[in-house]
Amino acid sequence: MTAGLIVCVAALVVATAAGLTWRQRNGRMRPVAAGQATAGGTGARQVTAGRAVTGTRRSRRTTGAEPAGRSTGAGLSTGAGPDLTVAELGGPLGSRATLLQFSSAFCAPCGATRRVLAEVAGMTDGVAHLEIDAESHLELVRRLDVRRTPTVFVLGPDGRIAHRASGQPRKADVIAALGEVT
Repeated sequence: MTAGLIVCVAALVVATAAGLTWRQRNGRMRPVAAGQATAGGTGARQVTAGRAVTGTRRSRRTTGAEPAGRSTGAGLSTGAGPDLTVAELGGPLGSRATLLQFSSAFCAPCGATRRVLAEVAGMTDGVAHLEIDAESHLELVRRLDVRRTPTVFVLGPDGRIAHRASGQPRKADVIAALGEVT
């Protein structure tokens, strides 16, 4: 009886610690160092671009394979060229920064995240907001190590990933991340 009670209490403590850790990290913008944009995954760079949202305008675009001249090495930060291209994203990069959101149809916080990012993009010159349907772009999801929706990336003007957040980020955190990029 006592051993069962000890195991139950230990499980409760571990679950509480895991929950508090998850809650603290949820939606927190964190910087991405060079070479850490992916979890080390490799793969072809043929991507079909998805639903793009710039401000409040939505469009559907599809592209073919990546141009033959581009390297397909492991990871994103190879030091040669931008990390993500307009063809991969399905919309234009912002002249100062781009807020890239991965969403899915069943994601409840994705709508609130969309509104926050669109508001920040609307009040900041040169910042674009693009939204990609994660379910339709699994290769890009794997390459960027997107494990849940919403996942938000802050890209520099050249498409390099500067910050990322898993979960719904706070508006202040997004603005602070933009301040570090631009």
